[in-house]
Amino acid sequence: MLRKLPWKLTLLLSLTSLFLLGGCDTKMAVLDPQGPMAREQYHLIVYSAILMAFVFVVVLGLYLYMVIKYRESRLPADYKPPQLHGHKVLETVWTLIPVLIIIAIAIPTVKANYSVEETPKSLKDKKPLTIYVTSADWKWIFSYPEQGIETVNYANIPTDRPIKFQLTSAGTMASFWVPELGGQKYTMPNMTMQLILSADHPGDYTGRNSNFNGEGFAKMDFNVVAQTQSDFNKWVKEVKSTAPKMKKSDYEKLVKTEGLVGTQTYTGTHLKWVNVHEQHTYGEQSKTKSNESHDHSNMDMSNMDMSGNN
Repeated sequence: MLRKLPWKLTLLLSLTSLFLLGGCDTKMAVLDPQGPMAREQYHLIVYSAILMAFVFVVVLGLYLYMVIKYRESRLPADYKPPQLHGHKVLETVWTLIPVLIIIAIAIPTVKANYSVEETPKSLKDKKPLTIYVTSADWKWIFSYPEQGIETVNYANIPTDRPIKFQLTSAGTMASFWVPELGGQKYTMPNMTMQLILSADHPGDYTGRNSNFNGEGFAKMDFNVVAQTQSDFNKWVKEVKSTAPKMKKSDYEKLVKTEGLVGTQTYTGTHLKWVNVHEQHTYGEQSKTKSNESHDHSNMDMSNMDMSGNN
């Protein structure tokens, strides 16, 4: 169909589409970093995009140059191009250029990948907040062992403090992702993956499941509320004084219920009924000895059966 349209009309339609897209004022979350990990990844995205755009422009320029310079109308009808059998300099150049491009992308990518796996240097002196995240079909359960609180489909976090999310699954594999705060990691049964995030400023950030896992995938979202430390402390006190206590039957019903359940808040956590410490752990904590990887001194361990016989 496009072949039948005049080239000017085709160009006009293309430019019109660009102008219409430019009118959208909603920012892409992944390009609006609100934390140190997200900024690290944002800079990598921008650097890679600029490098790839440069390569595209150069290759397109060479292509157009060759097409115009050696087009048929400029050459005699009996023209026969010279037969060349190799050119060592040119062959070396066009082999080295792709290698250099790959190196130019690989080095900052590897550095960034290792950097986001650790606590940012600016926050090294601050105690991290540990939150256990359990995905289920199709909901998110957030457990605060130190505060003795559990929430469903939303999480409150203090700003300017590292948050260590310990990710696991009570159902199908999902992917925990808060685009404005950092990258994603998978949640898998019988395995704990660690994801460190942090928020610079108070605000509401939408998290989502970025791994297709069934019927409720599209609506498997959650909300992350970043607050000042004082507001976070007030929220903890309010929850502990007003929220109902989490019972084992509540947790079992929550996990078995397939579908959307909205937001819920409880005192206590379900961690006392599952042995999370026997799961395989991957992340910053896996670098330490297994008997030193968890600090239970301030956690809600009341009535916890660690025998594994539940």
